[in-house]
Amino acid sequence: MLEWNPALYRRYEDERTRPAQDLLARVPLTEASRVFDLGCGPGNSTELLVHRFPCAQVVGTDNSEAMLVSARERLPQARFEFGDISSWRPETPPDLIYANAALQWVPDHETLIPRLFAALAPGGVLAVQMPDNRQEPTHRIMREVAAEAPWANAIGDEDKIRTELLGIEGYYDLLSSDAAKVDVWRTAYQHPMASGAAIVEWVRGTGLKPFVDRLTPQLQASYLAEYERRIDAAYPPRADGRRLLAFPRMFIVAQRKA
Repeated sequence: MLEWNPALYRRYEDERTRPAQDLLARVPLTEASRVFDLGCGPGNSTELLVHRFPCAQVVGTDNSEAMLVSARERLPQARFEFGDISSWRPETPPDLIYANAALQWVPDHETLIPRLFAALAPGGVLAVQMPDNRQEPTHRIMREVAAEAPWANAIGDEDKIRTELLGIEGYYDLLSSDAAKVDVWRTAYQHPMASGAAIVEWVRGTGLKPFVDRLTPQLQASYLAEYERRIDAAYPPRADGRRLLAFPRMFIVAQRKA
């Protein structure tokens, strides 16, 4: 199991929270009694849910104790639990299951997504946001470098490190037959970054972590140096000297029939 670094994740918290806000804005609920934030991280997304549904019981779950400690410090009024999304099942059907940038780490979406949707109360909503950036330079270069010596043996099959998404049509087909409404869309955020090194720092908090965690300190240093060299070339400076990081994300909001 990966152990996440809350401090590194929060360095770009504003940029990471913006998709969470956009996802929540499309949730068609005026009130809720029970809300779960799956893969809550340091609580930035849970905080949005607490403000949106002040009368609800809001529960954040994560499989990183470090993230849960950070979330509890941030939101002492909310409840946070250790849990694995792949086996998570609520005791009482919730009104909202919300998963912001978490399900891309969980396998078998053909089974996972229908199971989460079926766990909702009547009229309840499943709201999901996932990075859809496997074909962006940041992630293509991760895999390219990982497939080369001397890093390949330690990293293994780089294509299996993160779950392959089904595509908007695939998720629509999984949910539409049993849903009152399914809303799916894709947005590419454009983040101005100070340098190629800043882009590397961004992805070290999430997507790059499973690659470097498999390496010895010496191999980590050489992998990151080569990765940053290629990132610097892939994201040339714009007119203001900054690098423009395109970050596509997929959104799914599905409501159960009442």
